[in-house]
Amino acid sequence: MKGYTVPLSPRGIANLAPAPPWHYAGTVVGVEFFADPAAAAATLPEGLTPDPDSAGRGVAMFIDWQYSATGLEYLDPARSQYREFLVTLDARHHDTPVAWCPYIYVDNDSAMARGWVQGFPKKLGTVHQTRAYSVGGPGTPVLGPGGRFGATASSAGQRIAEAEITLEQAVPDPTALMNRPVVNLRHFPRLAAGLHDKPAVHELVMSVLDNTAISDAWVGTADLAFLPARGEELADLAIRRVGKGFHFDLAYTVTDLKTLADHSS
Repeated sequence: MKGYTVPLSPRGIANLAPAPPWHYAGTVVGVEFFADPAAAAATLPEGLTPDPDSAGRGVAMFIDWQYSATGLEYLDPARSQYREFLVTLDARHHDTPVAWCPYIYVDNDSAMARGWVQGFPKKLGTVHQTRAYSVGGPGTPVLGPGGRFGATASSAGQRIAEAEITLEQAVPDPTALMNRPVVNLRHFPRLAAGLHDKPAVHELVMSVLDNTAISDAWVGTADLAFLPARGEELADLAIRRVGKGFHFDLAYTVTDLKTLADHSS
């Protein structure tokens, strides 16, 4: 039996996600927000603490992705293209500023499998965002001052997030948009009776992104709302105010991660 993720199979091509490297390119519509610090702190796992310099600060990102691995997977767009919505919250791992991802939604099963391997707690969702086209005209916003972009996310038929940004100026230092490493929790429970509270895997991990590139980065004003929905806790973050909105193209490669703490039993 061959493969990296399930299902393992005789030829090893039926698995949901092949072994890394995993290459990503996408367009981000994002909004900075400030939630109730206590609600943000309640999402943190063991090993992370609120960032005293920015407690309650978070970023919501809607991303239109394209993916490839060892071949030209992007030539099969039905499998390689997907959309994603995630939230990160400012935190500290000891003295290191990090971004903790408590919630993330995706519309592609391969992306979900890759995410679980990395520790992203991905759920199925429906995500949409405004696209800009260089041809211009009334059917597309301009990627520049005055350009307006909307984005939405839904889960199980319920709207859970909506955002709108208006671009004002180019970002002089795009690396500032990705200046905190993302920390996740790799958690895989046991099913055997008597071991439900003793997970097979429970690791605090830090994402390792290779060859990160950001281009066409713009920043401006924004609106953001997290909406109550059955079976979801995103709205518990209780946004107090919204900061900047931004739009940029992003690319990176994943081949590794860093284990910060292993609490597997």
